[in-house]
Amino acid sequence: MTSATGRIIEREAYKPTTCKEAIERWKEKNNKAPKDAKEVLLCFQWPPIVKMDNSLSVLEKVEKLSLSTNQIDRITGINSLKNLKILSLGRNNIKTFSGLEAIGEHLQELWISYNQIEKIRGISGLKALRVLYMAHNLVKDWVEFNKLADLPKLEEFLFRGNPLIENLEEEVWREKCIKVLPNLKILDAVPVVTKIEEEEDEEELMKKFMQE
Repeated sequence: MTSATGRIIEREAYKPTTCKEAIERWKEKNNKAPKDAKEVLLCFQWPPIVKMDNSLSVLEKVEKLSLSTNQIDRITGINSLKNLKILSLGRNNIKTFSGLEAIGEHLQELWISYNQIEKIRGISGLKALRVLYMAHNLVKDWVEFNKLADLPKLEEFLFRGNPLIENLEEEVWREKCIKVLPNLKILDAVPVVTKIEEEEDEEELMKKFMQE
């Protein structure tokens, strides 16, 4: 075998999986029609998916879609997914939120940890988002972080592992974050307790103490 032939075989062996091929694999494994499925998992493809495309439009009724643990570098091909509520894109090579605009009115959860996001672009349209997991990305600028204030319904947020908060004490970080996202109920997997709630808890404890 010549070296040129060997390189051709190697390229063919590692030719990326397309979204169409991944959906076909899912169909064969689950024995279901993709157009009727409400949950579709296209994660851990080998060879990995490197590009999202319009083949995803066949998932007409999907509410939860996972493309995690591939090598995707940007979000595309999901504009027609009118029922999508949960999108999982963790462990890819994504650098921006751009591409989510068309589903911003109904996307409720975005799981996008372990990517390469440094700039908070394309997030302002996610008006229905309640859950955002973006731990272990590359955000290092408070100007960028403050753009998250455009998420009025955000209740649960995961951000640990970003350079911005590497050297911050936990209490300082939580205080800063809650100023930007005042409606949070869970931050980095820990419930948010407001000062009012703390005072109420102290008052309740005092009442119990007095009764004893």
